[in-house]
Amino acid sequence: MLEDRHLVRRFNAGDTQALRRIYEKYRSDLFRVARALLREHAAVEDVVHDVFVTFAAQAGRFELRGSLKGYLAICVANRARNVGRQDRRNTRDKAASGPPPDCVEVASDAELHQMVRAALADLPPEQRQAIVLHVLGSLRFREIARQTGASVNTVKSRYRYGMAKLRSLLEGQVGP
Repeated sequence: MLEDRHLVRRFNAGDTQALRRIYEKYRSDLFRVARALLREHAAVEDVVHDVFVTFAAQAGRFELRGSLKGYLAICVANRARNVGRQDRRNTRDKAASGPPPDCVEVASDAELHQMVRAALADLPPEQRQAIVLHVLGSLRFREIARQTGASVNTVKSRYRYGMAKLRSLLEGQVGP
């Protein structure tokens, strides 16, 4: 946190190395968040890129409130949600999607990962965001609440209901 405040001060002073360090420090976490919310690799890259371009444009006037990682993760989640909405509209306009993946037997970690991603995609956006930010973004409920403007209890409820729905969706698909 102290390093982040120092990086933000340097970033606001125009130090491009500070922006590079922020990107390198949080890149993998932000990609994980975007990958959990989007299906296409190109869209994931675009979302993270767009967030950093927007962040870079704030140089000289960015005010850090809370955690920098939390701020960036929320920005990625919001942007990914917008892209996801747009993709769903485009998909509905084109044709119905292909058949659901065969989940009778899980043969590899990749298949399990795909099943969880598909189940996550079936959750309401607020529940999916709470789970992704808490589990993959490693953010506390308090930080998610502060960044989204929701109460801590609301974020916890979204997480709890989302996890229950995930369990329900995955029940019977994953063997012991």
